[in-house]
Amino acid sequence: MQEEQQAPLIFTEGPAPIIKTKNQIFTAWSIAFLGAVGILVGLCLYKPETYWEIMLFIPDGLYITFKITIISILFAVPIGFITGLGRLAKNRFINTIASIYVEIIRGIPLLMQLFYIYYALGSILKVSPTVAAVSSLSFCFGAYMGEVFRAGILSISKGQTEAARSLGFNKTQTMFLVILPQALKTIIPPIGNECIALLKDTSLVSVIAVADVLRRGREYATSTFEYFETYTIIALIYLIITLLLSKGMSIIEWRLSHYDKSR
Repeated sequence: MQEEQQAPLIFTEGPAPIIKTKNQIFTAWSIAFLGAVGILVGLCLYKPETYWEIMLFIPDGLYITFKITIISILFAVPIGFITGLGRLAKNRFINTIASIYVEIIRGIPLLMQLFYIYYALGSILKVSPTVAAVSSLSFCFGAYMGEVFRAGILSISKGQTEAARSLGFNKTQTMFLVILPQALKTIIPPIGNECIALLKDTSLVSVIAVADVLRRGREYATSTFEYFETYTIIALIYLIITLLLSKGMSIIEWRLSHYDKSR
């Protein structure tokens, strides 16, 4: 009998989804994720009186981070969808308003938007830190998602629209029953990337006194002067969360591609 050859190691870029194969897959994602988890666990075991205490101090900050992220996404996606449709509208007024919104929001840094809503507008409207954070993130990423929706819709052939209209579909039916279902394959991956970027950018809300995970870490470091230990743990937590989300998005993207091929 011939000896079975050892399966070669395949290195790929990005968080490749788990696929049943004889080849063992090593990715940059798996190395980063296992490394981050290993370092985090190792630090907690090596010096639990410091690192484990930090881990116990920041869970409420993680809750605030996820809360702001989820609420902001729930607002940003509809804003992006409306903006994308507005950018494609034949009505010049609607198109101009949507285009001005995108250009202005994308031209101002997110941190500046946070300061403006919380301090400038807050002096008039009395905006709370959480409302300011959600508003800034929603409007900022809504502008970027609007371009994603616009590009995804434009990627669908005009023949699809003409075919739908020839069957008696109106504009709304054509968009929601014909164009968008086909565009989802193109739209979902970049929208997922924007959501991950939004999660990371929630770290900026700590500057307006929102008690997110970074703010809680800063409070601990200020009281104990253990800046290296605290920010190492915070960085590892952010890394693990974003890597998990990127893996989830890659699996969704693969499933969409696989479903499309199987049809």
